[in-house]
Amino acid sequence: MSADHTPKIVGTVWGLLVLNTLGSAGAKTIVPLPRSLIQMVTMGALATAFALALAVNPRLRIRSSAFLLLLTLLLVSSVISSVHLESGFGALFRCFRLALFVGTLWLLSRWWDGGPTFVRHHIRMYLAVLGTVAAGLVASPGAALPDLYGGRLVGALWPLTPPQIGQYAAVITGLTVLLLVGRRTDRAGAAVVIVPSLVLLALTHTRTATLGLLIGLALAIGSLVLTSAAARRFFTWAVVIGAVAAVGFASALQTWFLRGQSQENFSTLTGRAKVWHALLAAPRTTTEHLFGAGLGDKSFDGLPIDNSWLAVYNEQGVIGVAVVAAFVVVLGAVALLRPPSLSRACAIFLISYCAIASYTEAGLGDASPYLLHLTVAASLLAAPAAAAPLSAPEVPRRRVPRWARRSEVI
Repeated sequence: MSADHTPKIVGTVWGLLVLNTLGSAGAKTIVPLPRSLIQMVTMGALATAFALALAVNPRLRIRSSAFLLLLTLLLVSSVISSVHLESGFGALFRCFRLALFVGTLWLLSRWWDGGPTFVRHHIRMYLAVLGTVAAGLVASPGAALPDLYGGRLVGALWPLTPPQIGQYAAVITGLTVLLLVGRRTDRAGAAVVIVPSLVLLALTHTRTATLGLLIGLALAIGSLVLTSAAARRFFTWAVVIGAVAAVGFASALQTWFLRGQSQENFSTLTGRAKVWHALLAAPRTTTEHLFGAGLGDKSFDGLPIDNSWLAVYNEQGVIGVAVVAAFVVVLGAVALLRPPSLSRACAIFLISYCAIASYTEAGLGDASPYLLHLTVAASLLAAPAAAAPLSAPEVPRRRVPRWARRSEVI
């Protein structure tokens, strides 16, 4: 089914899923927003998204997908790990949220056709989110660049952290660059997305997002080099500009990258390594080792885990880690087996970005932007729906006179 036949309401559903995954924790906003109100809005967005997806797909037509099947298995293992209530009743609520999230993705799979439809929805929705960040920066620079976060950009209208803003900016920048290389957008339209996104990314000082953008784009453009002259030109100019920037602005880039941190703080990944060591050293029962302690807030002893694999291990056990690894590997393998194309390049970028970010960010095991990124990749790797066979033209029946229809000849 082509993008032209995708109902507009599908874009609305995707926007509601994006709203649901924005989260409720972050910096202080200009107008204080109670966390309970934010959670009500995000959860209401998910319930509305599921209802709209069900309304637009009432016959429950879905496409087979190994990615969604494995995501469903992850939901099952999450329910098994949460029924013991070691993480409280909040674990069961998070399972219900994940069930609605996965169910909505299944309903939307009907419109996966290997085209850029969901890429465009993704860019539009996250560009709107970044628009609120830019508006908050203009309205109150002090609230958008607080000392609490070391002067890094945060959401002043909606509570967004610097890593979140950096992630959104990096992802839509990479996707827009690929659409430009594939001639699916013009330079003016691409500049409207790329320029402000890069400015916001620089203000967040987010190293993971920056490395994910650069490495993901290198892999994606590299997959097009042999078949696209535009990709070869872009790759050449990127190498030249990168070399000049590395030589001419080495000191400024180093200062930006270190963010004023000490050598010890940088070597421990801003304290993350200490939390990781404590998590791995904590005693666990066999059940906790296999299934985890249930869905939680991705923290250990009150400190954020900030690693997708360890967060999954803590909450869903080694079984959850195996399932998450399986759907990432499956998407990567399918992308490598596809012939070179723009859809394949976009999928490679998204998969690479999520794999890189998983080292310092949590989210692969629960409803999150990272699962939305991988869902877009899965939609890009889906085979186009088979067109309905053309029916043979009906041969007009020859009119027979009444006298010739008599049973006997006179």
